[in-house]
Amino acid sequence: MYETLSSDYDRFVNWENRLAYEMPFIERLLKDLKEKAGRPLDILDSACGTGMHAIALARLGHHVSAADLFPQMVEISRRNAVKAGSVVQFETAGFGQLTAVFGEKHFDLLLCLGNSLPHLLSAAELEAALRDFAACLRPGGMLLIQNRNFDQVMQTRERWMEPQVHREENGEWIFQRFYDFQDDGLIQFNIVTLKNENKRGWQSAVASTRLRPQLRVELESALACAGFENVRAYGSMAGDEFSPGSSGNLILTAVR
Repeated sequence: MYETLSSDYDRFVNWENRLAYEMPFIERLLKDLKEKAGRPLDILDSACGTGMHAIALARLGHHVSAADLFPQMVEISRRNAVKAGSVVQFETAGFGQLTAVFGEKHFDLLLCLGNSLPHLLSAAELEAALRDFAACLRPGGMLLIQNRNFDQVMQTRERWMEPQVHREENGEWIFQRFYDFQDDGLIQFNIVTLKNENKRGWQSAVASTRLRPQLRVELESALACAGFENVRAYGSMAGDEFSPGSSGNLILTAVR
């Protein structure tokens, strides 16, 4: 999916609105961590996509590293950082590979945002990724996870998500996301991209990937097994209380 979507990813995400909504919550976490550390923080953004969270954190004066499995995303991230005038170390690395690339006990905060963790399709892969996260963090370091609230998704089995529209002077893009629930318990996540660029008429493309719905109970148990403590759940990146039946997201913080 993401090789196909990479060129349009920054059109798919409204970064101005998303960062304005999410960064205040992240900054509250940073304030507490910075007070304890007494210095600018070392932060790792795993599955960084096109690097926008990493760039925003670097602008706050922190030392930021970031990784993504897909070289196409890493290249776009580097271009975005240059454009923003921000210094971020971007590397190509997937879940389970972070310690080998960045070293052990190096970071004060590790981010895993954008519903990235459910791309791991087995409990064993999830366990390995969380142990890798833990190894990257200093004692007292924090992990922040942002997933879809799959407790609600699996209860309602709602397939369709709200379309997203992006307009530029030379064209228009429409992104329609939907799920296919599979017999083995996995979900096929689909994005239909419709675009009319330079008045050449509408073109369409479909990109798909598989997800494993991670319920709150499983994820919290896996975090404990990986050595994390003080797990807290929120319902959004605004820090709302988590409701299994109504929250759009499952946000978890946990301390190494």
